[in-house]
Parts: sequence; C-alpha cells; structure tokens
Amino acid sequence: MSFGNMPNDNGHLILSGEEKKTLLGKYPEASDLIHPLISSKEYFNNIERWCIWLKDISPTRYKEIREIEDRIKAVRDYRLASKRSATNNLAKTPYLFGKIRQSKSKYILVPRHSSERRNYIPFSYYGPDNIVHDSCLMIPDTTIFHFGIISSSMHMSWVRQVCGRLESRYRYSAKLVYNNFPWPPEVSESQKEKVEQCAQAVLDIRQGFLDEGSTLADLYDPLSMPDTLLKAHQGLDKAVDRCYRRKKFESERERVEFLFELYNTLTKPLIAKKKKRK
Repeated sequence: MSFGNMPNDNGHLILSGEEKKTLLGKYPEASDLIHPLISSKEYFNNIERWCIWLKDISPTRYKEIREIEDRIKAVRDYRLASKRSATNNLAKTPYLFGKIRQSKSKYILVPRHSSERRNYIPFSYYGPDNIVHDSCLMIPDTTIFHFGIISSSMHMSWVRQVCGRLESRYRYSAKLVYNNFPWPPEVSESQKEKVEQCAQAVLDIRQGFLDEGSTLADLYDPLSMPDTLLKAHQGLDKAVDRCYRRKKFESERERVEFLFELYNTLTKPLIAKKKKRK
C-alpha cells in the first residue's frame, strides 16, 4: 500500500469537469492527456475531477496546446516561489506531479479518512488510467479477491480497533492498519471463488445506484444504505468469514479476539528470543 500521487502544483494541473470540456472543445486531440483524478472528497460525493497527466508523453504532443503550456508555466513559477528547496527542485519538471506513485496495474483505492458512522468503508477497484490523489491510498497489483477481503466485516472489525482517528473519523494507514492485518493463512480455490463472486456482486449492485446518481456517501450512510447493497455485503461477510474458520462469528468482539490470536500466531516466529544470561 502506498500514498497516491501528490500534485504540488497549486491546482494548475487539475481540471474541473467544465474546464476539461472547454479544453477538449478546442483541442480534441488532447483527450488522452487528461485522466480522471480520484481524490477523497470527490470520490465520496461523485464529483468529476480531472488532471493533465504527461508522464512518458512526448513534448511534441502538448507544446502547441496553449492552455496546457500556460498551466505548466504556472506550475513552474509556483514551485520556484516556494521556500522549500525540494519544491524548487520540482520546477525542473513542471509538467509532472510532484510525487508520482501511480500503479501500472489494477489497484484498490482506499480513502485515508472516512466517517465512523459507516459500517463499511467503501473501497473501490480501478484500472491504471484513473490517477490517485494523495488524499487516498492505493494497493497495486490486486485482484477482486483482495478487494473482497478488505471490504468485509472481518477487516472492518480490525480497522475499528487499530486505526488512528481524525476527531472521531477513521484514519486508515498502511503502517498501522493494512500492514498488520492478518489475512486468512490458507484459502481453498472454492473459498476464493466464493469471495470473488460476492465481491463482484457488491461492485455490480453499487454501480447500478451510482449510475442512477447516488453517491458513495449516500450508499454507505447507515440511514440510507439500500437493502440490496447491505445484503450483498452480508453475503461477502459470510464468504470471508469461512476463509478464516467454519464456525460462525457471533459478534464483532469474537472477530477481534480471533484476529488478534491469529496476529500473535503469525508474528511469533518474527520475534527474536531473548538470550538467557549465563
């Protein structure tokens, strides 16, 4: 898991939906230079946001596009005006984001902050053409199985116990939450397939509501979560639980106790034994 990409551009490489429309109206040939930008606030509220993404793009592709050139010059000026030498150094490549960590494969997007009222944090599964903002985290080289595991109540039980908090909101982190999460040690092919089927059902049902204009904030509010989406998540919960053990978990406390016992089992071989004094 890593942070998303940090623009450090004072907004000059970022476009609203209207700005993108205006730019492409003048220069339709620039369509492949503009990518969706996924940042936390817009992600939850289904707001369009775009960015100029010129990594590995030949300068001849954009040198004659006045609007893009003007934005690149503005980025350079902004970075040169900074009191930080590291930011000044970034002025050498004003056409690029300040920090680039974009995955080249499918990845899971994780919002860094999420309301504590939600029973599930709405993670999403994206292709590499969707650029991740650093208000989010991402897990590269993933499959729908990985998405299913962390979208379950088992993972959420772990999150609620160990994550940091911003006021009372969940503050998800790689170091504390994700890297320490005990994944099921042994999963059969049939169990894996079941998790994948249930995870895909969650995505499909969710997408149907998003296409109708709902937002993730609406869909994961406990007061308005559609029953079909809730049932899909509950089906996923059962499939993930079975990857850990056959016996049903009766409560969140039981899940947490099980996870910490598994954590101890997994980490015990990594802890150096103290040498006895002679």
